[in-house]
Amino acid sequence: MSLFNKIVVLVAVAVLAGCETLPAPGSEQVVCPEVEVPECPSWQIEEQPEPRVLEKIVLRPAPPQPPPPPPPPSTAGELDLPIIGAVEFVTIDPPGVRLEAIIDTAAEGTLLAASNIRLLEKDGKRHVNFVLVDPLSGDEHEIEAQVRRRVSSQHADGSTTRNYVVQMWLVLGDNRTRVEVGLSERTDMPYPLVVGRNLLTDVAIVDVSRRHTLDNQ
Repeated sequence: MSLFNKIVVLVAVAVLAGCETLPAPGSEQVVCPEVEVPECPSWQIEEQPEPRVLEKIVLRPAPPQPPPPPPPPSTAGELDLPIIGAVEFVTIDPPGVRLEAIIDTAAEGTLLAASNIRLLEKDGKRHVNFVLVDPLSGDEHEIEAQVRRRVSSQHADGSTTRNYVVQMWLVLGDNRTRVEVGLSERTDMPYPLVVGRNLLTDVAIVDVSRRHTLDNQ
């Protein structure tokens, strides 16, 4: 390429780029046109309203819980006897039958619900043969015992019955005592066993507001 052609190319590039070039010898000065730069519109930041509180959650420490009440005492009195309720389980031993019993401090003796009570004569002494039903298994236990005496019992409905009295081993809690027990064939007894004072004296203290306390000890 000749020198003249190179000069033409350079001039053309300078004109296209909008730049101001030096005039050639003997020619007028060439000035690039001014390009107007549009002004950018100014942006105004609008103030937003304060957020509205729909629900305010306030965390507060929970109030201290009161200490649990102390458990009721299990023993009391000068002899430190166990405290039992108005209804407890008592075991007839033998034969090892567990019965739910009402604890009646107003009754002097203990009364047991039995069936098929028969009076027998053995070696010149009176005995009774009776059947005791296990309420859990339904098994029938035939028991024979010597008659100690016969007593009259008056019931809440005003009726009176004469019951044979025998001696039996009764287990109340940790205490196993041989006491006199009256045998009754009444079928309307609310509990199969009524424990009286002849078993309770010096054995336990009764709190009628409780039930089955021996099961929780």
